[in-house]
Amino acid sequence: MTIGQFFNALLAVINAMSPYLLLGFLIAGILHVFVPKRFYAKYLSRNNKLSVLWAALLGVPLPLCSCGVIPTAVGLKNEGASKGAVASFLIATPQTGIDSILATFSLMGLGFAVVRPVAALVTGVCGGFLVNRLVKDNEGEYVADASCKVERGNRLWRVLKYAYFDMIQDIGLRLAIGLLVAALINVAVPDEFFLSFGKQPLLQMLVILVVAVPMYICSTGSIPVAAALMMKGLSPGAALVMLMAGPAVNIASILVVRKSMGSRFTWIYLLTIVVFSILFGLLINALGIKSIGMTEGCGMHSACCASEAASPSVFQIICSSLLVLFIINALTMKFLSKFKKQEVEAGTVIYAVEGMHCNHCKAACEQSVGKVKGVDTCEATPAANTLVVTGTASADEVRKAVEQAGFEFKGVKE
Repeated sequence: MTIGQFFNALLAVINAMSPYLLLGFLIAGILHVFVPKRFYAKYLSRNNKLSVLWAALLGVPLPLCSCGVIPTAVGLKNEGASKGAVASFLIATPQTGIDSILATFSLMGLGFAVVRPVAALVTGVCGGFLVNRLVKDNEGEYVADASCKVERGNRLWRVLKYAYFDMIQDIGLRLAIGLLVAALINVAVPDEFFLSFGKQPLLQMLVILVVAVPMYICSTGSIPVAAALMMKGLSPGAALVMLMAGPAVNIASILVVRKSMGSRFTWIYLLTIVVFSILFGLLINALGIKSIGMTEGCGMHSACCASEAASPSVFQIICSSLLVLFIINALTMKFLSKFKKQEVEAGTVIYAVEGMHCNHCKAACEQSVGKVKGVDTCEATPAANTLVVTGTASADEVRKAVEQAGFEFKGVKE
């Protein structure tokens, strides 16, 4: 492996994905700004099978990761959504989104792009049905409303800001890591590495589950890694297991769900994801669906094979350049926010809060704490793990609000 080979493989992956990613981010921004959040709660409040189906249908296109979906689901719960609908939303939403569907199509083909949202939908609906049947209404703790704040301002600007700054700030690092890992796998892992498991696809899936379930990985960042592993002999079914289980759950989300929803809910939530990811993995193997560009005798995906890839078009180069610039800008601003000097005026206290990973977490924490009597203003900074509160509210009141939103309160920051 040489630096040149790695760089060429990385460019090939970025060129293949960037047009679809930019389009997906834009659609996600439009959904965020133009679809009222009350619209989602309206169809999820009925304690019946239809609410479970609506929850999955509404969750599949939303670009929420496994941490960002938690406060959103908790907010739906407190607005009256049924427990089955909450489970369906929790399971289906982080597995995919409009951005990851387009990115999946760009790198893995139409088969995966269709199966992935269908699998998320079916898994969410089945999990919701099980929760409705097996979980009691009073199980789990009440959690304060964690819906996002009402945003104001020019809608076009809000769409662009959410699409190309907020979203990229949330998933940009994981997306970049996914691209780098994919390129590294392409040039460093022997082509026959996974072929020793070729007659044991179920073993491949179990190994992937052991690695993917505790990890924190976004639905988009998992795509280049899964595609690169397929080039090295990983079965399509095992790749789908990574695409389903990796984004859907992680250790942090398990702990928060257990606290707010109860142990039985959590076990159903976790087992549904594991069991259905294996079932759909076996199904995609049985159907013979493969990643685009994969043919017999060639384990290399044409989009990722640096030696065989065609020269990128001008449009791809422009899209790739924009994507890289957006990622650099968003991550630089996120990094600098860690060192932002926070003025401590009279009546202002800086608290340490852990568990915030994205702008959805930030909004959920601010919304919960903002409702506390005596809080004039509050601002959370996930990158610095801080919450700045101005007002007369006590630390104990702030702690309760932070914990009700699903985050860990660490007291006054020294």
